[in-house]
Amino acid sequence: MNNSVTNTARLLWAGLRALLVLTVVTGVLYPLAVTGVAQGLFSDRANGSEIKADGKVVGSSLIGQAYNLPLKKGQETPEPDLKWFQGRPANGLGTNSVNTQYSLILSGATNRSGDNADLIKWVKDAKAAVVKDNSTADYKVKPSDVPADAVTSSGSGLDPDISPEYADLQVHRIAEQNHLAVAPVRKLVDEHTDGRTLGFIGEPRVNVLELNIALKELVAKS
Repeated sequence: MNNSVTNTARLLWAGLRALLVLTVVTGVLYPLAVTGVAQGLFSDRANGSEIKADGKVVGSSLIGQAYNLPLKKGQETPEPDLKWFQGRPANGLGTNSVNTQYSLILSGATNRSGDNADLIKWVKDAKAAVVKDNSTADYKVKPSDVPADAVTSSGSGLDPDISPEYADLQVHRIAEQNHLAVAPVRKLVDEHTDGRTLGFIGEPRVNVLELNIALKELVAKS
């Protein structure tokens, strides 16, 4: 009986010691080590790839933002603020999304097949809007000029980037809306165009938030 109690107590104490050691190692030391390495070598990424403007965090380079006018009475979907470069559509998030510019709760795709009637209508409507919104007095956009990313949403609905072609398509409208010459606006796009990762992964892209921050600075100087 005494041996049984002693053995049980020994096993319980061994288990408790193992629990304490593993708790310290996996619950304290390991997280501290990983956090230290991340902050030391990849602090920008570890902190959410934050983008700052005027000394304040205004977003992340990994998450797209909407640049819309305030929602008017009776509207389900706000109109785009044409003074800013626009990102990709976000049809997967639905109308009256709970997402705001700084509070992102929803993420998702449309989950529509290529022959789905709703998707076809969204694409046609989006293309017509892109043509209309980006045509100016001296620059007319043709439907064939509209790139795919201008009329289709990404898998998350929060893509932060657009293609250089879509950014170029918006240059004349941006210049007209902000009373700027076309050349400096196009230069902004060129300066904010990133090539393929490692030279062969993905496609060239333009981060919309970073581009709009640069646009704001350009407008302030003009």
